[in-house]
Amino acid sequence: MKKVAIIGTGFIGRAWAICFARAGFEARLWDANPAAVDNAVGYIEPILDDLAANDLLGGWTKQEVVGRLVACTSMAAALDGASYVQESTPERIEDKIAVFRAVTKIAAPDAIVASSTSALLPSTFTADCTGRQRTIVVHPINPPFLVPACEVVPAPWTSERTLNDTVDLIRSIGQVPIPMRREIDGFLMNRLQTAVLNEAFRLVNEGYATADAVDAGIRDGLALRWSFMGPYETIDLNAPAGIRDYVERYGPTLITIASTMTKPVGLTEKKLAEVEAELRARHPAGELPARQRWRDRRLAALVAHKRNAAKAIGN
Repeated sequence: MKKVAIIGTGFIGRAWAICFARAGFEARLWDANPAAVDNAVGYIEPILDDLAANDLLGGWTKQEVVGRLVACTSMAAALDGASYVQESTPERIEDKIAVFRAVTKIAAPDAIVASSTSALLPSTFTADCTGRQRTIVVHPINPPFLVPACEVVPAPWTSERTLNDTVDLIRSIGQVPIPMRREIDGFLMNRLQTAVLNEAFRLVNEGYATADAVDAGIRDGLALRWSFMGPYETIDLNAPAGIRDYVERYGPTLITIASTMTKPVGLTEKKLAEVEAELRARHPAGELPARQRWRDRRLAALVAHKRNAAKAIGN
């Protein structure tokens, strides 16, 4: 059985363990806090029930997947025999530097060492690693066992082989790799998400719409198409002759709108209080854990629907 090491067993590390274990890999878990590893296994088990209900365990039983989760008491034990390492420790640059130095000294010389970081550029914490050409970022969308897209971001010294092998591995476990040609702040998905959030904040701050209206516009509008096609294909299909036709028709309008969206904004304290009150009226703070579970169950149902629709209708 192929082995991977999961270094750091918070929410993202646990989620990665599910992704690898249901793909037939032995996932060896280690965390600097020993209790976190045991907590991770307990956290994972009920999630597997929801995945099994939607046939999202890759044809395996819950017991088989759980059986591939191996709690390790040392980093060395987790790295022993692992051909791939997924680091998911806190988003602090000093921690990343220390963990990557330690992992690359102990791991097999040909093991790929990947980070789940969502914001730190790989060049900022892998420069002094042993065999730095095999270091890379693989940033998932949370939770990756339901949302398959993963950004694969090389440092300037990451080898082409490491990039290609990582893309192949991520694809082999059922994820959708998004390889980037080079690093940039925010990578790809957070830059797109930030653009949407920035405009959402502007529309609320300046009194054009409520938070509920913005949510409805995405949830019941744009996201319906975006759940199975991206923005480029969307506009390719929104003009009779395709993307060039669309740009020729609407390009000047897009430029005019974009010129009013150049200033970065955030929610003012007054508007933040209003939005928070609006959201808490819908779902009190005490209900958030249950609402997060509801989100994941809806995502599981959506993933299952997309899979079945792709079989019946095509991609």
